[in-house]
This record gives sequence, C-alpha cells and structure tokens, in this order.
Amino acid sequence: MIIEIALGAGAAVLVVLIWQGVNIAPMVFFGALIYLLYHFAGVKGGNKKFAVVESGSTTGLVKFKQIGGQQTAKKELLEALDFIRYPERVASMGIRPLKGILLVGPPGTGKTLLAKAAAQYTDSIFMSSSGSEFIEMYAGVGAQRVRQLFEKARSLAQKGKKKSAIIFIDEIEILGGKRGSHSSHHEYDQTLNQLLVEMDGMALDQSVRTLVIGATNRADILDGALIRPGRFDRIVQVDLPDVDARHEILRLHTENKPLSECTDLQKIARETFGFSGAHLESVANEAAILAMRDEAEKITQRYFADAIDKVIMGEKLERKPDSSELWRVAVHEIGHALISETIRPGSVSTVTTTSRGKALGYMRQMPEKDSYIYTREYIEGQISIMLGGAVAEEVVFGDRSTGAANDFQQAVDAAKKIIAAGMSQLGVVSLEDVPGRTVHRVIQKIIAAQEDRVRLLLVPQIELIKEVADILVVQEKVSGELLRESLKAAQEKAAC
Repeated sequence: MIIEIALGAGAAVLVVLIWQGVNIAPMVFFGALIYLLYHFAGVKGGNKKFAVVESGSTTGLVKFKQIGGQQTAKKELLEALDFIRYPERVASMGIRPLKGILLVGPPGTGKTLLAKAAAQYTDSIFMSSSGSEFIEMYAGVGAQRVRQLFEKARSLAQKGKKKSAIIFIDEIEILGGKRGSHSSHHEYDQTLNQLLVEMDGMALDQSVRTLVIGATNRADILDGALIRPGRFDRIVQVDLPDVDARHEILRLHTENKPLSECTDLQKIARETFGFSGAHLESVANEAAILAMRDEAEKITQRYFADAIDKVIMGEKLERKPDSSELWRVAVHEIGHALISETIRPGSVSTVTTTSRGKALGYMRQMPEKDSYIYTREYIEGQISIMLGGAVAEEVVFGDRSTGAANDFQQAVDAAKKIIAAGMSQLGVVSLEDVPGRTVHRVIQKIIAAQEDRVRLLLVPQIELIKEVADILVVQEKVSGELLRESLKAAQEKAAC
C-alpha cells in the first residue's frame, strides 16, 4: 500500500514539474539509478527466499530409518539431537546444548538426508540453504542474508508453535572458508563474521532452540573459528557405505520395484565398492529404466549389471569400431581380465567391448572385500592388471596402440602411491622434495618390473587370449564365470 501511494505521489510531482517547464531528465536518471541499487543490493537483494520444510509435512523430510547405512553418523547425530528433544534431561545434567553439527563426507553420501531426518526427529522447522546463496558482489548483502536466515527460522518456529528450528547450510565451505584467502573480495569475510556472531548469539534460554547443521566435503579449508567448540561443536563423518550398508541402501531403493526372484542384491553390493548412496539409488533407478525399455515385467540381475556399467561409464555409444579395431579392443580387455584372474582369482565381473563414454571397452572387477589400506603387493598387482591390456596387444599383434594411454597414467599414479607411502627403494620421502628425475626413475623401475611379470604370464596363454577374444567380439560381453571356465580348461589342458 505504501509503495503504491509513493509511486502515485511521485508521478503527481513529475506532472507538476513538467507543467511548470522544469527539466526532469536528471531526476528520472538518478531515480532509476537508486531503484537499480535498491533492487540488486538493497533490501530486495537481501531478501533471499530460503527453502522451508515443516516437520509435520508429508513431503520433504525423511526419517532415520529411511536412510540406509551410516549407522555411526546416525548414532552421533541422534545423541546431539537429544539435546533439543529432551532439554529438561540435558539441563539436569548440566550439559551445554550443542549449537552446530558439521557433516563431513564425499558427495552423495546422504548429508542432506541426515539433516532432514534430524528435523523430523526433533519436530523442528527445517530451513535449507547453500553456502553460495550468501555470497554477492555487493558488500553487506551476504551478512544481511545470514541475519535474515536466523531471524526467519526463529519467527517461523514461533508462528508454527515449534520449540526448535534447524538451519541446514550445504556447501558451507563457500561461506565458511578461511578468512583472508579471498584478498580481493572482503564480502566473504564479512559474511562469515556475521555467521560467527549469529552462532555466538544463540542464547541457551531462548524460546526457540536453534541448531545449525553444516555439510561439506572440504573440511580442510574451513576457518578455524567456525569449527571450534561453541560453534560447530561436533564433526560427524559421513563416509562411503561399506558392503553391508550398500546392501541395505539397495534394499531400500528397490522396495517399490518389481525384482526378479533371481536378483541378488548382495552380489550387486559387492560389485559396487566405492559407490555412494546417490550412486546406488541411480543404479536401482537405471535398472528399472532398462527393464522398462525391454518391456520386462521384472527387473533381473542383467539389468542391474548394465545399470552399474552405465553409472560408471555412461550410456552406450552409437559409434562402433571397425572389425580390426574391435579385435584389438577385445584382445586388450582380455589381457586385463586374465592378469586380474591370475593375481586374484574370482575378481573379474564382466568384460565387454561395448563403447561407453570415452572407453571402447572395459573390464570391471569385483573386489573380494572392501579394502581401505593397501600393501605394496596389492598395488603392484593393480599395476600389473593395468598393464595387461597393452602387453596382450604386444603379444598378439607385435605392437601397442594408443588405447593403453589411460592405463599407463593409472599405473604411474599407483607407482606414485608406493613412493609416497614409503614402500619404494627411496624409503620414507616427501614427493614434493624429491627431484622429479629421481621420482621418474623409480616409477619406471616399478612399472618395468610389473611389465616383465605380465609378459611372462601372458606369452604362454596367447591361444587362450585369442580364443576368448573371439567369443568377446561376437557376444560383446563375457562374464567372469565364462572367463574362469576358459582359464581352468586351458590350465587342465596344459597339465595333460
């Protein structure tokens, strides 16, 4: 109403000035300039519409039982949330309620879901935002939005007759990076300072208990003042799921899908080492899409295998190599697979010449167990598997191709891990301080030793390579079981 009155009065004044012959062009120019500044950097620039989800809503929020895995993260988070849910018990023990919880982990591991479940568990107003929403080119806007976020959380909680509010800030490293790292842009520092002030001002006896939950995968760049006790009191690690957690996540995401009786979710969980919860949800979804394409009534194991390949490598490509290239690709991939089976029997899941992404073919391994630390023997075995494709080409064709370039890069990276971990002839060293020529010489020595090893393994099996490659060219995909049967038959024949 006030805006309409002001606009009407302004228009009337302009009409009078024009009638009296006054030049109003400068007034219009400065008025437009003031409006633009108001629009982009003034009150309107600070009025950010943050996402709000009420705990009683049937959509938006989730429950902890709907989140697969992450048992340790759930336990730590639930303990912290009990400070909000049972304030009397906390006060009787003389415990200071936590002001902030920082969720740290790789993308797709469920940090946002955990924050939403926290709001559901505590019956709180849930306000969601991203660190990038607070950063603007105009000074003061970010700090204003931080104030607005906390004020709005409290006012909405009071309006909804809630006793608590949870403020979730995703990608908090953008907002909370170390001060002074943005020397040309002090807006970052001002915005972070305002967040620190707001968290300090969260009084313990407020009618609305406020908890800030931050999420990041770059905790190393956060400002020390932000993650000290009294602000973010608890840091909760949200890691990639292990095999049991992956099985639970797959079970949750396939509850509403028509699975075939032969579908083995435990096997799928073993084959998806390193997948996040988001990846596993995508695998389940893509498997259903593939089944729908074929007009199948049930989702079988084959669709899940193809879905895993699609999530890792991308969609199948229309381009097809010619017959000679296809034969070389088949030999290359069988080389990888035979070395993998020789070093770790039962490790090959699939070998294919189907083009996906930038790869003309690939061999997918199935780890025996989830491993988080590696010995030199294991890494050298991985280097041998990486070299298997190029050496197989050399054994069969007498030369190599550019298709092994990515394999060589991975082998070099693996060799660097051996050096960095102090397992090379250099002993315990810093890669940054060792001369590049020395590092290069040790890398060459490590890779050359494995190349000789691979050659000794593949030369006696040249006929087996050609035999299985022939099958692969025709069928486009060979299972690990078929490869192991062929390898076993060849070994029995050689023994006779």
